[in-house]
Amino acid sequence: MSDIQELEEKKGKIVVFDDKKIRRIFYNNEWWFVVKDIIETLIDTSNSTDYIKKMRLRDRALSEGWGQIVTPLSVNTLGGRQNLNCANTEGIFRIIQSIPSPKIEPFKRWLAKVGYERIQEIEDPELATKRTRSIYKAKGYSDDWIEKRMRGIAIREGLTDEWEKRGIKLQREYAILTAEISKATFGITPSEYKKFKNLQKENLRDHMTDLELIFSMLGEAATREISVNKNAKGFTENSAAAKAGGKIAGEARRKLETESGKPVISKENFNDKKISIDHLDITTHIELFPEKESE
Repeated sequence: MSDIQELEEKKGKIVVFDDKKIRRIFYNNEWWFVVKDIIETLIDTSNSTDYIKKMRLRDRALSEGWGQIVTPLSVNTLGGRQNLNCANTEGIFRIIQSIPSPKIEPFKRWLAKVGYERIQEIEDPELATKRTRSIYKAKGYSDDWIEKRMRGIAIREGLTDEWEKRGIKLQREYAILTAEISKATFGITPSEYKKFKNLQKENLRDHMTDLELIFSMLGEAATREISVNKNAKGFTENSAAAKAGGKIAGEARRKLETESGKPVISKENFNDKKISIDHLDITTHIELFPEKESE
């Protein structure tokens, strides 16, 4: 998975159904989903355009109402922002009526829950935090670890919000700045870190130890403080702040390692010790508390 794709996923703009990624955008106080992603998820095709043409020929009523069901919205892609046909939950329900697939019924339940939970979270933002805590708890994480993880999410969110205010717009820039902090803090980029921990699609920070989380937070908190105090603007100045913030955390890490005689960076990951969570629909909950990060 590329850094850009991972960043988009953490920002809540990608959800997962049946191991397939579906892009979405929050528009008019509700989620709108990329239609081609839905089609490709349900029928396992890479040529959604041709399928949609045939589907509209089969279903004249759908074709006649297509303009009311589908709205072109600006969505981030690897090639930059593009206008892609999107539909809200109601529109997607209408579209999938014309798709013969054994995945339809579980997809309906997934779609309904994704939309409903987002509405709940708008009315009561604390619900997102509570759900995230319960998921980590069900996975077997300790209370102490969960507290650090939640605090790290908040610090990360504060940093990326600050970056946005200071002119960081491109997804690749977010990924590069994140890599700068990690390189200065730990000596390796997030991609290298994942390889070190033998991770693939997993969220890197979900597999960090307590100390790794603490130094990640220090690097990002320091970066935000430097960016604000120096009034960093644009990519170049914020890149310098990221390196400086990461350097502070890196120096603290090396000092601890010298005193303790033990490295902070660990190959340990949670895959070897997590408990079964078959009773939870984890694909539904994966974006309950999205964070803007590239791992």
